[in-house]
Amino acid sequence: MRNLSSPISTKQLDQKYDAAAPGWADKMRLLGYFDAYLGFLSADPSMEMGGNALDVGCGTGAFAEARAVVQPKGRITLLEPSVKMLQQAKHALSARGIDANTSHSRLEDFQASKPFDCVMAAHVLEHCTNPVAALRQMRNLAEPGATLWLVVSKPHWCNAIIWFQWRHRSYRPEAVAEMLEKAGWQLTAEHCFPAGPPSRTSRGYRAQAV
Repeated sequence: MRNLSSPISTKQLDQKYDAAAPGWADKMRLLGYFDAYLGFLSADPSMEMGGNALDVGCGTGAFAEARAVVQPKGRITLLEPSVKMLQQAKHALSARGIDANTSHSRLEDFQASKPFDCVMAAHVLEHCTNPVAALRQMRNLAEPGATLWLVVSKPHWCNAIIWFQWRHRSYRPEAVAEMLEKAGWQLTAEHCFPAGPPSRTSRGYRAQAV
């Protein structure tokens, strides 16, 4: 994760993300991740995205951008330890008319003035040495009943290739469900991405803070 320690040192990981930042957003769109996130967030029209959201490890903002399409109203805070990624995310949200709050910080160091009613994290958990601790920290930042939108890498040969660059982990759905429960989240829905690289590398989870 870009917020807690990982098999790559946090300093090395931040440097890798800084180096990748200039072309990251275009690459994510080309590979279909923005569309995948948009489909996940809009899969259940009855679900709202909250009025005060936090995007943990936002990268260049693809997940937050998808939220802006589904629900352009409300506040969103972008949390990211890579300065260059955070700058890209801020610009992407601004282009959609969203004046996002930004925090150049790691998750464990981040403090909020008020709890969030929506927490988002895409491809963050798999970089954690202690993913339960990360999920618990997200829970501590959320108000009771808040929604967590989580995207996690799943076992697949595509992730074996990606691992060579990012040294991330992948988790089966039952493992994610167990970690969520331990961290104070109740799993309410799972989402299978229908096409492209996201269908092979990722799975979506929605949970509620208990």
